[in-house]
Amino acid sequence: MSPILQIENLNYIYSIGTPFQHQALDNVNFSVERGEFIGIIGHTGSGKSTLMQTLNGLLKPTAGKVLLDGKDIWSDKKLTRQARFRVGLVFQYPEYQLFEETVYRDIAFGPKNMGLKEDEIDRRVREAARSVGLRDDQLEVSPFDLSGGQKRRVAIAGVLAMEPEVLILDEPTAGLDPAGREEILGHIEHYRRTHNATIMMVSHSMDDVARLTDRLLVMNGSHLAMDGTPAEVFQRAEELLEMGLNIPQVTRVFLNLKNMGLPVEPVYTIDQAVEALKKLRGGNV
Repeated sequence: MSPILQIENLNYIYSIGTPFQHQALDNVNFSVERGEFIGIIGHTGSGKSTLMQTLNGLLKPTAGKVLLDGKDIWSDKKLTRQARFRVGLVFQYPEYQLFEETVYRDIAFGPKNMGLKEDEIDRRVREAARSVGLRDDQLEVSPFDLSGGQKRRVAIAGVLAMEPEVLILDEPTAGLDPAGREEILGHIEHYRRTHNATIMMVSHSMDDVARLTDRLLVMNGSHLAMDGTPAEVFQRAEELLEMGLNIPQVTRVFLNLKNMGLPVEPVYTIDQAVEALKKLRGGNV
């Protein structure tokens, strides 16, 4: 099966020809398979947000291509428009973009723009609302009367209602308490399973990306510096630290143990740490 997304020699330069010219993406290449859960990590200014906005056609690359199902999304206006529905983008703090009078109307905004019939819009709104834990009786209230976590759910539901094949999220759990974070991440994983959707998630939480993702893209200084499984990426923990990135807490602990002379290999999840300590202690922890 061919990749759902292919990124070829992607470049993006802001403010070309001005004193503020800045290259945000420099010759980035990778492909994305259907159903993958990909984490995107990198320090502030590394090109993550620009990359996300090129993937769904919000920004047109200065050079290079974004191929969706093998077709360049900028080769035809129809393909560009379709890409914005097929590749859903949830910005950081999306609740600040709510504007309709009711929760229902906010979630329905995207499907209406797709030109769907009323009964299909209604099905999608109710299904998306349920998928993020919103009750039917909450659909007729103002989104501004909801808590911060509930507003976040409404904003995510508004993108899910378009039923994108690729869902891109920028720090979807930013500012939420631990219970709220787990709930949102659970809803995202549920959407992936039920729709065979591809998820691409920008996160500063290395523990979350280590636990949830199949693959990590590491951006550094406008380049794609690493592309591999969490195991492959976090084995290069010292390089990540040199880039100014964090690493999972358990990886940091085991790095310190190794530096102290203990015969341990890098780990990136608690389960792996338990197994490694069992081996170290002859099978008992």
